[in-house]
Amino acid sequence: MPITDLVRVYIPATLPMLATLRAGGQIGDQTTAAHAVTPMLREWYAEGDEEELEYVAFTRAAQDALRLLNQDPDAPRRRVVVSADVPVGSLTHQDTELGSSAVRLPQPVRLADLASIHVDGTDATETVSAAADVVEAALSGDEDAQFTVDGAEDHELEWYAVSELDELL
Repeated sequence: MPITDLVRVYIPATLPMLATLRAGGQIGDQTTAAHAVTPMLREWYAEGDEEELEYVAFTRAAQDALRLLNQDPDAPRRRVVVSADVPVGSLTHQDTELGSSAVRLPQPVRLADLASIHVDGTDATETVSAAADVVEAALSGDEDAQFTVDGAEDHELEWYAVSELDELL
């Protein structure tokens, strides 16, 4: 398949989800939520170059990783974003709102399709934990909660090659 037929997606995850990826060779299911540079995002951020647009999609996946942490209180408090290259035609745009980067993948993403893995460093654990606790309130408009969530975004996720998955876990 020519490289132009692929699109980079950013899949929010947790460390337990990475363990499942390692064990099963894939992440997600038939309704995997992810973020990508969509036509709606391009239109909303018309002045942004490709790198800036991808950063927006990546950041939104990191925000969704906070929601996953909120739903799994036993998961280590570190955001995870898995970057993968999937066929363009396999994406379903989740939201047609201007600026949206949300997409769905109709099948799990195979380990072979992964480009990289991004994980918070251990120094971010306390901040990420606090943000995960209030992320739903932030999404509902609570300004104090949003301030806490923004604090987690001050921590850049660390980049790992897919071959480092075993060391990560």
